[in-house]
Amino acid sequence: MWAHSGDGNGRWHRLSAHARSTAALSSRFAREFGAEDLGYALGLFHDAGKAARCWQEGLAGVADTGKSVGVPHKEAGAGWLAGLIGPVSLAILGHHGGLASAGELTDKLEAFSAGAFGDLEQVQAEFLREVPEAQEVLQRGGLVPQLWREDPLLCELGIRLAFSALVDADHLDTAAHFAGWDAPRVRADTDMVELAALFEQQRQRMLTSRRESGASPIDAIRERVYQRAIEHALGPTGVYRMPAPTGVGKTLAAAGFGLRHAAHHGKRRVIVAVPFITVTEQNAGVYRGLLGNDNVLEHHSAVTASDDRKQQIRQHTLAENWDSPVVVTTTVQLFHSLFGRKPMEMRKVHRLANSVIVLDEVQALPLRVLIPILNVLRMLSEHFNTTVLLTSATQPSFEHLGQWADLTVTDIVDDPASLYRSLRRVEYEWWLDPRPGLLEVADHAAQHEQVLVVVNTIADARTIYQHWAESDPESVWHLSTRMCPAHRRTVLTTVRDRLTRGERVRLVSTQLIEAGVDIDLPIVYRAMAPAEALQQAAGRANREGHLEGNGKVVVFDAHDMSSPSGYRAGTDVTRQHFGPSDQDTTDPDNLAALADYYRDLYRTSNTENGARNRAIQENRVKLDYIAVTNGPMHTAPHSSSTRDPKRAFRMLDDDTIPAIIPDYDHKATTLLDRLKRAPEEAGQLIRALQPYIVALPQRLLEDDAVSAMCQPIFGDLHAWKGDYNTAYGIDTSNLINEEVW
Repeated sequence: MWAHSGDGNGRWHRLSAHARSTAALSSRFAREFGAEDLGYALGLFHDAGKAARCWQEGLAGVADTGKSVGVPHKEAGAGWLAGLIGPVSLAILGHHGGLASAGELTDKLEAFSAGAFGDLEQVQAEFLREVPEAQEVLQRGGLVPQLWREDPLLCELGIRLAFSALVDADHLDTAAHFAGWDAPRVRADTDMVELAALFEQQRQRMLTSRRESGASPIDAIRERVYQRAIEHALGPTGVYRMPAPTGVGKTLAAAGFGLRHAAHHGKRRVIVAVPFITVTEQNAGVYRGLLGNDNVLEHHSAVTASDDRKQQIRQHTLAENWDSPVVVTTTVQLFHSLFGRKPMEMRKVHRLANSVIVLDEVQALPLRVLIPILNVLRMLSEHFNTTVLLTSATQPSFEHLGQWADLTVTDIVDDPASLYRSLRRVEYEWWLDPRPGLLEVADHAAQHEQVLVVVNTIADARTIYQHWAESDPESVWHLSTRMCPAHRRTVLTTVRDRLTRGERVRLVSTQLIEAGVDIDLPIVYRAMAPAEALQQAAGRANREGHLEGNGKVVVFDAHDMSSPSGYRAGTDVTRQHFGPSDQDTTDPDNLAALADYYRDLYRTSNTENGARNRAIQENRVKLDYIAVTNGPMHTAPHSSSTRDPKRAFRMLDDDTIPAIIPDYDHKATTLLDRLKRAPEEAGQLIRALQPYIVALPQRLLEDDAVSAMCQPIFGDLHAWKGDYNTAYGIDTSNLINEEVW
């Protein structure tokens, strides 16, 4: 009796072997969140329906053709276990197509009981002969943790982790078969004590090298912050917060906390999530330098594989399962996986249990989905042995929201207000009335030898760059996400080198430069934006404290600048709390004013009861995973047969497609050619291609001219065949009205 047809050497995959191996792996993964027996049962029964004679005959008929068997098999295992595990049967029902809903499970179980899937007694008898230990599972109780049965939101999250454990185990064992391996390849658990010791040893070497090349005036403060983080790492599993000014060394302090905490509590990994790809590249580079390439996984690819099962098998390595002790990813990748429903995007989710999650630049979490995020983070901490560390120079006041109103959050920085005062390195200047023009700002900034201008949109960044380049192209640079990561990295390296040598630099960037990018200029101009963005931009001015006086941050409100819609509420509240007034001037590094700002921001934006936050939570309670991910069905006057994406969980409302830039350099072209010839190596090749991928808004492909420039490779991965500007990357300014980030 077979689970899969032959591998490349003609060996077929026995159903009993696949069931046992998947059960063992799923149990191992689920052990991290106290559900190992449940994981075992899911793994053992997930393909039980393949014991049906019609399925076996179907497999023989399509072997080596690439076609699907066409006979349902998921319903059998889900139906037989439903009495024991209730809605957790959704994990089996969705292990190919994705988590569905409690309503769909009910419909399937009714059809199951009515005999819609054949002679189930005979199929069960065949399966139990093939896998006799399954009989014991059917006689067990207590497979589902009691708390899951009492709290629907906890059950919803528990099903996600159980589903992830099953899917990862299934894919690993299936992939091993088709690769001709004797067993699935799963990385051995890393000794986190040794890894934490290595990190500290290498950190000391790095600090020694820095001191030899010239110490920073704030190095002593950085060391104090680091040591306090290490001391707090011995505290219990929970939620921690690091409110610390930019430039104080949060990258090292957060990693030091995570590794020491994991070593002390036996946690499996440290997952660092940041808002922007620019920072994942930077942080991953730092961690690789300290821990070695093998211990650090950088994962931010937006590439997804085909939903076709045969293609999934061949592209199994394309979906990361975060089998690494240190993972650096984006918050978009993290939360879209956590609130997703498809197997390929969710197979990594079980890795969040018994881990440390570092959420860097946490102020960037979008308000429209903040409530489910806070709810899930709290449950991960309280029920799945996960420690969460929030790091930011502009710590949001989440305690003003009901989800965290009674949650104990431990600060790992003593007296943050005093720390901010001692590290004040800039003075703010407000250019608000009369409002200047964008080119007037550009000309004003260009009077400085070294200056950074941060604007809100790609279009504004390109306008300023082109204006500057007309008169002095040799000292002008541009940064935005329309440039591939390798291009941005080259620009940052060049700019840093010129700054070190004291040469002229005029750099314009979108807000991607704000979240932790290590760059230091004396003057920063920042377009009016939410307070947290203003303060983050200020962190690029006099970052190392080398100036005799303070650096300068000029906040301007140009009458012709553009701004993303998501900025409007925050910008309006910022105008109320910061800037010059009749009595005084309040700057964004005033922590008391920031707390008031966040309280009013949550109130004016209706964060607690916003339509999207509320809809996501309601659909989670209903165990409607499709509605959470894709939105609930429209109600009148809209078509009731379509879904409302405005009430779905999305970190970004603009869907994107990943486009490789093959012409950026020879390596990109070589890798793309190899990917076309060997799609079975997709996982490894996509990792290598990440420096050459630009995420383009999906709406651009609605334009025939843009669509013609995007050559499909596989899944949603494309190759960009249009022009790529050596200064600012892909230029689509003639196709859309607003370009963001």
